[in-house]
Amino acid sequence: MIRVSMKRIFLFAFVLLAAQLSAAKPNIIFILADDMGYGDVQMLNAKSKIPTPHLNRLAKEGMTFTDAHSPSGVCTPTRYGVITGRYCWRSRLKRGVLGGYSAPLIEKNRPTVGGVMQKAGYHTAAIGKWHLGMNMTRREGGKPARDRWDGDGNVDFTKPIADSPITRGFHEYFGVSASLDMAPYVWIEDDRFVPAKLVQQPGIKFPGFVRQGPRAEDLKFEEGLDVLGERTAAFLKRMAKGDKPFFLYMPLTGPHKPVTPHPRFVGKTGLGPYGDFVMNVDDTVGQVLKALDETKLADNTLVMFTSDNGSFMYRVNDEDDHVKTPTKQQYHSKSHTANGPWRGTKADIWEGGHHVPFFARWPGKVKAGSQSPQVITHTDLFATVAAIAGAKVPKGAAADSYSFLPLLLGKEKGYSRPPVIHHSAAGMFAIRDGDWKLVLGNGSGGRQQPRGKAFQKPYFLANIKTHGDERKNFAESEPAIARRLEEQFQKIHKNERR
Repeated sequence: MIRVSMKRIFLFAFVLLAAQLSAAKPNIIFILADDMGYGDVQMLNAKSKIPTPHLNRLAKEGMTFTDAHSPSGVCTPTRYGVITGRYCWRSRLKRGVLGGYSAPLIEKNRPTVGGVMQKAGYHTAAIGKWHLGMNMTRREGGKPARDRWDGDGNVDFTKPIADSPITRGFHEYFGVSASLDMAPYVWIEDDRFVPAKLVQQPGIKFPGFVRQGPRAEDLKFEEGLDVLGERTAAFLKRMAKGDKPFFLYMPLTGPHKPVTPHPRFVGKTGLGPYGDFVMNVDDTVGQVLKALDETKLADNTLVMFTSDNGSFMYRVNDEDDHVKTPTKQQYHSKSHTANGPWRGTKADIWEGGHHVPFFARWPGKVKAGSQSPQVITHTDLFATVAAIAGAKVPKGAAADSYSFLPLLLGKEKGYSRPPVIHHSAAGMFAIRDGDWKLVLGNGSGGRQQPRGKAFQKPYFLANIKTHGDERKNFAESEPAIARRLEEQFQKIHKNERR
């Protein structure tokens, strides 16, 4: 009897210890907006007329990173960096983005942040826009669509999807294959298309921009963010009933085109559909925060919010803008500055292409209302959450990821990170080290004119601290700095950290 009792006591103690260890590991939510600019958030742009109360709350209750960057000026490369901890230009994708029917970009054996968190005892989920490729089953006799952005892709929507997110480190997935302006417009759950009647979606011009292709009749563009918010709330309620920590990757579908705010936001900002859509995105964040409060998960959950690149909205001063003419992808500076003080727009190597909002709330760990001026980039997520979870990063994995956990904990002193590499839609590079940024090309490498060419001179050397608008070129006056940065770039570009 005594031996049995002792055994029971031991088992109880073991279970109690396991529960304590599990509780010690925080839940982690990483929310990735699609095409939201630095200046779209009120806390970062005092002149913004777009209400963003929920993002403001994250900033007030957590830390604002004022010098955070997406690793690319466009969607797919950034997402590759988030999931793998590697710059995307190390993969087969050297420029541009994938389509809705594209094959997987992440290799089967490539370690992912989700996979590492699984091994650390986390339940992992992805809810939202994937845009990293999947192998969809094709109808017999038809040709694969490969990287097409429209059409039907010759897809058999009744068959399983090979290499969906559940094969890349996530226990569960719900979302769409790519941007909501790219066919197919069909919800996916785990490795299956959600059954629905398919209709032919015609092409629509901006701001409700979509390409033609198959669409599930029940997928309404203006309801997309609400669907993701509702799925996330349901997920959190389910997780609250268990005893396992979770890692949730939540890549949103807005304010990327099609600019289709829900009717309850239409006309609310006075800044046209784009302004209303940004407000819609903020509301989705609010749904997540509300669900965390209701499930009592908030106190043990690290919430991070950022964007995959800058806004696609131009800043103009001499033409009609989006407010006056909704079909224009631009704003007068007096109306709104979607990318804040930064030069350029989505896709560019200029700051506007990749200098993005970034907030982190972790009650009891991250000081409320704090700021960090340190340079970080999205590839750093991998190393950071692995450090938080006490997870071991496989040798050779996450080559471009460096933990910013010390920053979250307020330990700025002594923190250092190697130079950050920026990459544009057209494949132009820049390197950032401290206050200095060297553009290794002679243009934007994206949408702004002149677009220029990669590695063609004159290069552009900017001091982001003193001349953050990138209008003054220091390349001639500071040749030693330009030369040092170019050498640093070559070293990082040629080699992966082991």
